[in-house]
Amino acid sequence: MTSAYPSQAGPVAARAPGPGVAPTPGPGVARAPGLGVALAPGPGVARAPGPGVGLRLVVVGAGCAWLLLRPGLWALPGAAAMLAAGYLALGVAAARSQGPASHETAGRPAPLPWPAVLAAGFAAVAAASLAGGPAFALRADPAAFLLVTLAAVAEEALFRGALYGLLERLGPVAAIAGSSLAFALLHVPLYGMAALPVDLGAGLLLSWQRWASGRWTVPAATHAAANLLAVILR
Repeated sequence: MTSAYPSQAGPVAARAPGPGVAPTPGPGVARAPGLGVALAPGPGVARAPGPGVGLRLVVVGAGCAWLLLRPGLWALPGAAAMLAAGYLALGVAAARSQGPASHETAGRPAPLPWPAVLAAGFAAVAAASLAGGPAFALRADPAAFLLVTLAAVAEEALFRGALYGLLERLGPVAAIAGSSLAFALLHVPLYGMAALPVDLGAGLLLSWQRWASGRWTVPAATHAAANLLAVILR
């Protein structure tokens, strides 16, 4: 039988397959890489898994603990700087702990185009602001804008990134419901039980955006816009 691979002595070149040998795979089919060569997967080919579950659990646990502690930080000197540093560290850790989304590992596109999902989120935020949504007790200055933007991005990297990714293996309904409920409950120490329904509704919108767009950055942009409007319209 003719070998499907070139001999070690000869040049590396494709040979015509002999009888009983499979032909060269066509487009979209993963080919066997050469020595030390890594090939990117084609359309329809599953991607390698990202960081392990253990790392994501550690990041989610540490992030939730940080969010539970943040109300007490406001009374300390330099609270704004500490909160900004904490949000930055949380955002980086949560973003780096994520693996590919389920539609990426399955080699299929996201359910909806991300620009449409982002536009829907912005429209919902604008409607909520006009209806008199909650406002932050912060002076509208560059420091406040930076702080609430960092908070939004860090929370979305945690809830719609790391936590959503952990729950996604249970299905989209479990991932949307679980990440939304965790988001709402962890805001109770900051805003009180009266804000729980509002935060749960916001969490459902943001988690739906995560599912529909296949990326956590879309709900992060929506969350940042909502926070900025809350400061401006306080």
